[in-house]
Amino acid sequence: MELAFSGTSGILIMLFYGIIMLLIGVGTYMRNRNVHSSLEEYYLGGRGLGTMVLFFTFFATQYSGNTVIGYSAEAYRVGYANLVSIPFFIMIILVYLLFAPRMYKLSKKHNIVTPVDWLEMKFNSKAVSILAAIIMLYALGNFLLEQLIAIGQGVAGLTGGTVPYQAGVIFFIVIMVVYGWLGGMRSVAYTDTMQGIALLVGVFMLLIGTIVYFGGLPAAGDYIRTYSPENLGVPEGGGLVRWSNFLILVGIGAAVYPNAIQRIFSAKSERALKRSLTQMAWMPFVTAGVVFVIGILAYTAFPDLSVEESEQIVGMMASAIANEHIIFYIAMVLLFGGIIAAIVSTADSVLLTFSSIVSKDIYGRYINREASDNRKILVGKIVGVIAVAFLLMIAWNPPGTLYQVFVLKLEILVQVAPAIILGLYWERSHAKSVFAGMLTGALVAAIFTFAGLTPLGIFSGVWGLIINLIIYVAGSFAFGTAPAKDAVAQVDGQEATQSVR
Repeated sequence: MELAFSGTSGILIMLFYGIIMLLIGVGTYMRNRNVHSSLEEYYLGGRGLGTMVLFFTFFATQYSGNTVIGYSAEAYRVGYANLVSIPFFIMIILVYLLFAPRMYKLSKKHNIVTPVDWLEMKFNSKAVSILAAIIMLYALGNFLLEQLIAIGQGVAGLTGGTVPYQAGVIFFIVIMVVYGWLGGMRSVAYTDTMQGIALLVGVFMLLIGTIVYFGGLPAAGDYIRTYSPENLGVPEGGGLVRWSNFLILVGIGAAVYPNAIQRIFSAKSERALKRSLTQMAWMPFVTAGVVFVIGILAYTAFPDLSVEESEQIVGMMASAIANEHIIFYIAMVLLFGGIIAAIVSTADSVLLTFSSIVSKDIYGRYINREASDNRKILVGKIVGVIAVAFLLMIAWNPPGTLYQVFVLKLEILVQVAPAIILGLYWERSHAKSVFAGMLTGALVAAIFTFAGLTPLGIFSGVWGLIINLIIYVAGSFAFGTAPAKDAVAQVDGQEATQSVR
């Protein structure tokens, strides 16, 4: 009995998950007809996401298609050095816990909708706000491009090439735009919950099936020892510097994803936020850890793949074990849908945040201050669709591997971290030094990245961040106290009063 994903079966699975996503969008719209009535309702789900939904929408944001497809492929290419992917995600949670509860209180008190709203409130500077918006839009566009590539690679791999890369991208882009347009953040969060459950079940079943039919880690270790011994050990010397670079870039950069910060704003309560982040602390082991092992086990399943072929390793393994037993076939259907839905859910959250920055921080703040919320939302949607069309042309012929695209956006995005995080705690933060540091850091990161420069083995984004921080701190002492620090001080005062009570 032929059970592998191919032909009609692959198309039916795509249609099944696509219809579910559309139904979620339509259902959300029907239950919340006022979804387009305000920016908070459309972009933050009315600030009403409870612990479980918030957990899964954080999960979908952090563990996108790049995690399952891209990180498995990278583990296949570099071997045990890719163990660093686990502390990557642990670092993200630690950074979240550093600033998320405090940021949530401010967002609740001052009706903050986007990360740029916070920077505008704190620094009261048009220059800081516009520069931060540009950096975030660039990073979000890059992030969305990554998901479009992952959609195509996932569909092509999981259907054995029956559904072409380009067809898979177009199909799910249309689905994503329609349900995101209808339901906003609520649709995004509910689809995140669906894909999270399917993804977790599917990934663990893929691990079990791979061990059963292709052997466990000892067999993979023997193969690597014989044919690729350089991939068996952990890095030394320069490799350790590279690990440290990634920890900084991923740990700090991914924690300030604008779409992740909007999930902080969307929490129903501070308790729900803290509980969801506490649950997220386990995910690096049960998601990134499992994905790493799958990439290592692929050595014995599909040896000697090229870089391009390795990008489809998860789909190839899923198709192979689905052909062995009906139970694994059903599990791989879940995985197929989970991976694609995870990618699409990450893409829709990125698109939603991209639109929110365009509508509220660019159009609403500087182009048409008198525009209604409905008008702002409509402008954000239209610009978002145009951006997707532009990125689709780039994704048609991907510029690099998923891993390369992933790193590129973080080099630039991490430059907004000092303003967002230090601005919460350091009263001496000043708009002029924040702007100078952010601009210089972004320029250094961009120039070094496109020139391929890594002095002393330090990544371009980390060099930019170092210079950014030096200018930020030194300039703040030179210029004095920021005039907009009162909002944070008010929150501190409230916390002190509550503790006394």
